[in-house]
Formats: sequence, C-alpha cells, structure tokens
Amino acid sequence: MAYCREEGKDKVIFATKEDLEQPSTALITIEEDPDAEPGLILENGDINWNCPCLGGMASGPCGVQFREAFSCFHYSEADPKGSECYESFKTMQDCMIGYPELYPSKEDAESTAEKLEKQDEFFNTNNSETQEIAEKSEAKS
Repeated sequence: MAYCREEGKDKVIFATKEDLEQPSTALITIEEDPDAEPGLILENGDINWNCPCLGGMASGPCGVQFREAFSCFHYSEADPKGSECYESFKTMQDCMIGYPELYPSKEDAESTAEKLEKQDEFFNTNNSETQEIAEKSEAKS
C-alpha cells in the first residue's frame, strides 16, 4: 500500500509494485510563480509590450511602427502568416532607416565589426612595437 509524506513544499509518494501496475488517478497541478514575469504573449493572447525580449523596440522612436507591424503579424490569420503585413513592415523599415545609429543595417554592423577588428590589430601591432622600443631603451640605460 502506497503512502505519502510532505517535505516542505514537496509531496513524496511511495508506491508498491501493485500500485504501479494500475493506471494512475493522480492529478498533477502546476502552481504558477506569482513573482514570475510574463513572457512575450500574455495568458489572454495579447502581446506583452513590456517584455525585455523586445529589447526596447516597442518604445523606441519607431515604436508605433514596430507595434503595428508586430501586431499585424501576431494576429494574422492569412496563409502564409503575416502575408498581409507587408506595408506595416515596410513603414517600420522606412522609419528605422531614419535612425541608423539606433537601428544599424546588417552591412553597417558588419562594417563596424570589421573596423573594430582593424583597430584591435593596429593597436596590438603598435603595442608590441612600443614594448620592443621601451625594452631597448631600458637596456641602453
């Protein structure tokens, strides 16, 4: 015969072989953490515009355009999903082009990464040469 004991918030159930041979009648309930942050989609199906996963896109200078495009896609029932949202996404993209410092294009991001690599290479090379010159001048003194 099975028995159960509670250890803090957990219930420990001990079952015999006979208990395990019969189909379970246990009801499993999952208690939500009241302090847990909601995700991107709320329980009622609405979009959580405060979700950190959006990275501030919903509140930036193109926030209105982003919310319109994202809402269009989220609530889309077209096949393929979001196919009626082209204009909304085009409007959002046009807005983002006006703020290249906040929304760099892929090419700009790659160009910036290449420039940083070249700077690192330059400073590392010059740093080595500077160290050699300093070592030689110390040896002469």
